[in-house]
Amino acid sequence: MNFDDNPSEAAFRAEARAWIQANAPVQLRDELELAGFGQPPLRSGDVLAASKAWQKTKADAGWACLHWPQEYGGRGASPIERVIWQQEEGVYGKLAGMFIIGQGMIAPTLMAYAAEEHKRRYLPPLASGQEVWCQLFSEPVAGSDLAGLRTKAEKQGDEWVLNGQKIWTSGAHYSDFGMILTRTDPNVVKHDGLTMFFLDMKSPGIEVRPIKQVNGQSGFNEVFFNDVRVPDHQRLGGVGQGWRVSLTTLMNERLSIGAGMPTGFPEMLDFCSSFDTGHGLAIDDPAVRAKLATWAVRTSGLKYTAYRSISALSKGQTPGPENSIGKLVAGSTLQEIAAFALDLQGASGVLVDGAQPSASARFQAMLLRSPATRIEGGTDEILRNIIAERVLGLPADMRADRGLPFNQIPTRTR
Repeated sequence: MNFDDNPSEAAFRAEARAWIQANAPVQLRDELELAGFGQPPLRSGDVLAASKAWQKTKADAGWACLHWPQEYGGRGASPIERVIWQQEEGVYGKLAGMFIIGQGMIAPTLMAYAAEEHKRRYLPPLASGQEVWCQLFSEPVAGSDLAGLRTKAEKQGDEWVLNGQKIWTSGAHYSDFGMILTRTDPNVVKHDGLTMFFLDMKSPGIEVRPIKQVNGQSGFNEVFFNDVRVPDHQRLGGVGQGWRVSLTTLMNERLSIGAGMPTGFPEMLDFCSSFDTGHGLAIDDPAVRAKLATWAVRTSGLKYTAYRSISALSKGQTPGPENSIGKLVAGSTLQEIAAFALDLQGASGVLVDGAQPSASARFQAMLLRSPATRIEGGTDEILRNIIAERVLGLPADMRADRGLPFNQIPTRTR
């Protein structure tokens, strides 16, 4: 496969590069370059405001969500143009982290299931960053079994009344809207009794409580629903078809996370090239070079697998279960690299110096954040089951609740 630009791609790259050079927030570049995974992209100022400003600048010039249809705020660009843009945007792409859930996971679901009037109302401000969305899926009792959720939605006239709790909701504390999966019928098997809605996160009855994480940040939240009313026209898909709708979201989630998840390899390569172990540079050690080679191959494989998925999307295909591979590999690689970097540093690896984010503090942040990457969007175990059953065709796991109505499944709470 030839990855060199053809004439039209080269022209697109030159146009994108020129526009970025003329319009990017260059005053933020140094901070963005120093920010590692697990750290906020900016240490000074309002991150949300800076992210929204850059996204709005891109949208006004036609550079936001390039692959979306023009009527929804995109550009109708090709998959390779999308890749070229990401390459040229470079470090400024870190400002898009707050929009990945809305733009990468929820927008494809809205495009597939929302009414046309809702698409035209909600997608353009989502593309421009004016409105931020969150995904309300996980619950305390259900764990990795999304279909075991208990948040109830009961029909009352032309509205639904929601009661329950969600947890680990990224960005709920600054989101304007959310997409929520609920249980509307407990008398059928668990996958058949679910219905999807979208709602205003400022609706009466919604309480958001940030969760303090081990790395000192609070990106995740608990969200409580107490008699929250949602109009029926904000339902996505049919009543009882929520699982089918959620699969669209989950497949795009694993594509978005897997394609965009850092592995820490570039930072690790730079670190080993300059870190003196006391016996010479780390990169001069054959054992270190062997590990770097392994991670280089993995990182390259992840990149080109993501390109293949993007190409499939351009042909109108729905992301498939094979995209679970990207998240599974990237999450474990990130944790391995961060742990190895701290091992190389020895006792100095326990020190944190805010003025040296490229050294121990950066890898500490990666290591503290890395366990979440192996849980969010599907745990390693769930992803391995998906790959085994839906990609490799292996027999499905035994399930004790198969065929049972949800309200007859034994639990410790009954």
